[in-house]
Amino acid sequence: MKTLITLIGIILAGHVYAQRSLPDSIGVFYTNEKMTLDGKLQEKAWQEATTVTSFTQRELDYGKPSTLPTKVSVVYDKTALYFGIWCSQPKNSIRAKFMQRDFDYDQDDNFKIAISTFNDRRNGYLFIINPNGARADLLISGNETANADWNGVWDCKTFITNEGWFAEVIIPFSSLQFKKGSLQEWALNFERNIRSKNEQSLWQGWTRDCSINCFVNAGTLTGLKDIGYVKRFELKPYGLGGYEKLGNESTSWQTKLGGDLNINLTPTLKLNLTTNTDFAQVEADRIAVNLTRFNLFYPEKREFFLEGYQNFQFNLGGDDEAFYTRKIGLENFKPVPILAGVRLFGKVGKNNIGLLNIETGENEFAKATNNTAMRYKRDIGEQSYIGGIFTSKFSSDVSNSIAGIDGAYSTSHFLKKRNLVAGATLAASFDRNIPSSDNMTWRLFIDYPNDLIDHFIAVGGVGQNFNPTMGFLSRSNNERLTWHLRYDPRWLTRYGIKTMLLQPWALEVFRTATTKDVETFTNEAIPLGFLTKKGDWMQFGFSQEYERIDETFPLSTSLNISPGKYWMYQQGLTAGTFTGRKIWVAVNYKWGGFYSGDIRSGTGSVGLNVNKHLNFKTDYTNNHIRLQEGNLSTNELAEYVNYAFNPKLDLSFFVQWNSLEDFLLGNVRLHWIPRSGSDLYVVYNRGYDNLKTLKFANPSNNSGAAKLVWRFVF
Repeated sequence: MKTLITLIGIILAGHVYAQRSLPDSIGVFYTNEKMTLDGKLQEKAWQEATTVTSFTQRELDYGKPSTLPTKVSVVYDKTALYFGIWCSQPKNSIRAKFMQRDFDYDQDDNFKIAISTFNDRRNGYLFIINPNGARADLLISGNETANADWNGVWDCKTFITNEGWFAEVIIPFSSLQFKKGSLQEWALNFERNIRSKNEQSLWQGWTRDCSINCFVNAGTLTGLKDIGYVKRFELKPYGLGGYEKLGNESTSWQTKLGGDLNINLTPTLKLNLTTNTDFAQVEADRIAVNLTRFNLFYPEKREFFLEGYQNFQFNLGGDDEAFYTRKIGLENFKPVPILAGVRLFGKVGKNNIGLLNIETGENEFAKATNNTAMRYKRDIGEQSYIGGIFTSKFSSDVSNSIAGIDGAYSTSHFLKKRNLVAGATLAASFDRNIPSSDNMTWRLFIDYPNDLIDHFIAVGGVGQNFNPTMGFLSRSNNERLTWHLRYDPRWLTRYGIKTMLLQPWALEVFRTATTKDVETFTNEAIPLGFLTKKGDWMQFGFSQEYERIDETFPLSTSLNISPGKYWMYQQGLTAGTFTGRKIWVAVNYKWGGFYSGDIRSGTGSVGLNVNKHLNFKTDYTNNHIRLQEGNLSTNELAEYVNYAFNPKLDLSFFVQWNSLEDFLLGNVRLHWIPRSGSDLYVVYNRGYDNLKTLKFANPSNNSGAAKLVWRFVF
C-alpha cells in the first residue's frame, strides 16, 4: 500500500516548468535574392533574418542550456521555405555514419525541423538532416505516431568546418499543405542531437513526457505572407523495363509506362491520380520467423499510399486496422495490377478528409476489384477529435464493406503538464457471404504516456462475423483486455545510469466471445533494467503465457501443435551497446516453456560503420524447440549492406535466409536522385526455395528491373 501511495504521489508531484524559451516565435524573412543551396550560408538574407539561439536540454541535464551553441534562421521566397542552421561543434567530435536517404538518424548527430502547417497542433511534417547531408522525413499524426516511410520533395546541403557543421534546407511550398489566407502562422520546433555526449536539446517544449512530435509544445513561425502554390500540378511519369524468370519457366520480359498526377486543388486539399501503378523499386520485406498461429503485420512502403496516410488511419487495437493499404495491389504477397486510382486528402477548416478509390486488374491471384475508402475526422478542442470511416471491396467474388465511428479526448495539460488520451471505436462489417449478426468490433482505451510512468489500459471485442476485407485483423470472435505499466525512474544517476527501465506488468487477455472461455493470457514483467548515460542498456524479465489451442496448427511443415491447454513460463535477458558507436551489438536470449515442451531462443544484431559511405548490419535469430510432438530448430539471418556514394546515390544489398519458410532471398538496389522528386532505380532479385536441393545456377525466382521516375511541376 505504501508503494502504491508513493507511485501516486510521484504522478501528482513534480515541478511545473513552462518549458518555453523567449522568444517563442520566430519571424520569417522574405527575400528576392537567389538562394544557392551549398550549406555555406553566405547569402545576405541569412545575415538579415531573425536568429534563434536558445536551445534547452531534454537530455542529459534536463532544463539546462545546450552545451554547444546552435543558431537557426528562416527565410522564404515565392516558391519555398529555407532554413539556415549553424551547429557549433569540434570537428573531431562530429558523429555522422550515414549519407543515404532515410538514414538511421538515431545513430548520428542530427538536426530536426518539425512543422505543423495547419497549426492544428496535432499533424505535421518532420525533416531530419545529419552533418553529411543525409535526409530523413516523417509524417506526424499525433504525439506518439509518425510514418517514417513517407518521402517528401525537399533538399539540403551541409558544410563542415573546424567550427562545426552548417546546413541549408529548402522545402518547396508545393510539398506542403497549409491553410488558406494571406498571412500564415505555423507551429514550429527544432531539435538537435549530439551523439558524442548523448545530448538532446530543443528550442521549445523540452519536456521528457513528449517528443518533438508534440506540436502543442512547439513555438510559432510568423510572417509568411501571400504564399501559395505557384505551380499547382505535379506530374510524375515513369518508364520501366525488366524481366522475371520463375523456376524452369521461360523468361518473361516487361516494359511498362504509367505515372501519377498530383493536383493541389487548394492549399489544403490534394488530389492524386494514378494509372498503371508499379512498385518495382520498393525494398523487399523481411519475412520473420513466425512461431504463432496468427499472421504477421507488415508496414506499407509504397510511396503512393504514404503521403496523407494519417487521413485514413482507423486503429482497432494493436496492429489491427479497419483500412490496411497492403490489401490493395497485393494478394498473399503476390502483386496484383493497379489499373487506375484516385485519392483526395487534406483539411478544410477543422475537417480532415481522406477519400480513395482504386481499381485493380485481374490475374492468377485475384479478380478485378474496386477498392474504396472514405475517412473523416473533426478536430475538437486543442488535440481531440471525432470521426468515422467507410470502406468497400467489390469484385465478382467479394462484396464487403465496413462502417465505423471513433473519437478521442487528448490533452497535454493533465495534472498541469502530463499527457492523457481516452478514446473509443465502434465498427461493423457487411459481407454478402457472411451472416450479418455478430459482425461488430468495439474498443475503449485510456492512455497515460509520460516519461516516468506510462500506463495504458484497453478493453474491446471482435464479433465472430466481423470481417474487414480491406483491413488487418489478427483474430476474431474474442473479447480483449490490454493493460501495461512502465516505470522509468531516474535512479543511480551518479553511477552513470540515465534511467531505469522497469515494467511491473504488461498484461493481455483474450477470451472467446461466444463461450467466454479464456483463449490467451500473457503477462510480462521486467524487474531489472537500465539505460546508461553512454547509451548502453540491459533488461531482465520473465513472462507467463496460457494458450488454449482448439485445432491443430502447423508450427512447420513437419511439426504440428496439438489441441490442448498450455501454460508456458519463460525468462529473458536483453542487452545492447549504444548504436552511435562505429560497432554496436544487441542480444536477446530467452528460455523456458513452449507448448508441450521448451524453447531456447537467441537473437543478435551487429552494426559496423566502416566510414560515412559504407555500413553493415547483421541480424540473426535461432530457435531450438523440443516438444512431445517432435523437435524443431529454426534460423533466420538478415544481412544489410549500404554503400552511399553521396546523399543522392546509394547502393544497397539485402540478403535473408529463413529456414522455417525454407527460402534464401537476395536483393540489390541502386537508387539515384538526379534532382529532388525524381528517381532512378535499378533492382535485382534472386531467390531460392527448397534449400535442401539448392543449386545456385537455378534460382526459383530471378528478376530485375530499371525504373525512371521524373518529376514535372507546372
